[in-house]
Amino acid sequence: MPGPSNSRKNKGKSRGKGSKRPSGNLARQAPVDQPAAVHKHPSPSSTPSLPSSPSLRTPSPLDKEIVNSFEGFSLEAHIPQKVEQVMFQPPFIHDPGNGPRVRDARIFMSSFFAKPAALDDPLCAEFAQEEVRQMLSTVLPEETALILWYNKSRAESRICPACQRLYRLGDHLPDLIDEESTEDKPPSPQLLREQKISGLCSPVCFIMASFNFPSVIKSAWGRMGDEMDDTTWDLLNDPVDGDTTSDTSRTLGMLVRMTRLHDLGLAQLCFDAEEASMLEMADEQLEVESS
Repeated sequence: MPGPSNSRKNKGKSRGKGSKRPSGNLARQAPVDQPAAVHKHPSPSSTPSLPSSPSLRTPSPLDKEIVNSFEGFSLEAHIPQKVEQVMFQPPFIHDPGNGPRVRDARIFMSSFFAKPAALDDPLCAEFAQEEVRQMLSTVLPEETALILWYNKSRAESRICPACQRLYRLGDHLPDLIDEESTEDKPPSPQLLREQKISGLCSPVCFIMASFNFPSVIKSAWGRMGDEMDDTTWDLLNDPVDGDTTSDTSRTLGMLVRMTRLHDLGLAQLCFDAEEASMLEMADEQLEVESS
C-alpha cells in the first residue's frame, strides 16, 4: 500500500514533465521594422529669392576747384609737422618741484585750472570787467597784465607775477631758497597781506620785484600807499634809469607801484585829478565794506 510520500513524489514528477520552460530561441521576437524616413524636399515656392543687385551709379566728376586745391599737397610734408608741433609743445603749467608754475597765462585763463572771477565780491567784480584788462594791457606787457587782472578779480586764487607760481591765499608754500626745509609754518600776516595786494608769493619774489627800490622794500612790504609815509611813497615813485635796469625789473617795479593803489592807478588814465580822487575814495570804501 503506497504511503503519502509516494503519491506526493509521483505528483512532483508529473508536474516536472509538463512544466518545461520555453527555450531562449522561442522567447526572442523579431524586431519590428521601422518605416523608412521620408525626406521632404523643399518646394520650389519656398526657395529664398536672391537679393537684387544694387544699382550702380556713375560718380559725378569732381569740381575743378577742388581738384586744383589738392595739387601739390603732400601728407608727408604737412601732417608730421602738425603732429610734431603738438607733441613738442611745452605745457602751459609746469611743476619744478616746489609748486606749479604758469608758463602761458593766456592759455591758462581758458583752462580748467583757472578759477572764475569772484563776482559776489564788489571789488573783484569791478576788476573782472574786460575793460579793466584792456586798460592794464596798455600799461603793462600782456603776460603781466593778465596775471595782475587775474589776481585782482579772484578771491583766493593767485599767480605770482615774479615766479609765476600758482597758489591759493593761505597755502603753505615751499621755500624758494631752502627747498629741503620741511618746516610747515603758516604765512606771516605781512606775507598774507602782500599776497592779497599784489599776488607776490614770497619775500624773495617781493625783493626781486622791488629791485629798483631797495630803500623801500621793508616799508612797502605788505602795505598800501595810504599806509606809507610820504618819504617812502616818493622813493617808490622815483623815475628809474632805463639804461641800468632790464625790462623785467621795470615791469615788476611798475606792478609794485600800481598795486599800492586801490584802483591800480587806472583812474589817472581816464579821468582828471578830481575825478580820479573821487573814484579812489569809492574804491577804498568798497574795500572796507568787503573786508
